[in-house]
Amino acid sequence: MDVHEEYFRSLTQAEVQLLALREVLYDASWEEMIRDLEARRDGRPFVFKLRNRIDEDLERIRKLSVYEREHNTHLGKYVSQAALTGGQPEG
Repeated sequence: MDVHEEYFRSLTQAEVQLLALREVLYDASWEEMIRDLEARRDGRPFVFKLRNRIDEDLERIRKLSVYEREHNTHLGKYVSQAALTGGQPEG
């Protein structure tokens, strides 16, 4: 198991959910996802609803984005169908 997969396996279910949503709804773009969440928070039109924890999700996104940038990796490659449906990541 590589170091990035090990990091992925340490993520919370909420973090994995955000990665999965980014892959599926935002073409792997944190920027698009952040704009959408901020629009929802500010009452503008938005694409999807993520419960009432937008600020917490934005902080999770910042954490994941920093990791990907610092390590020049894409954690979305570890998101499996099982992870998308609440199961364990592939491995």
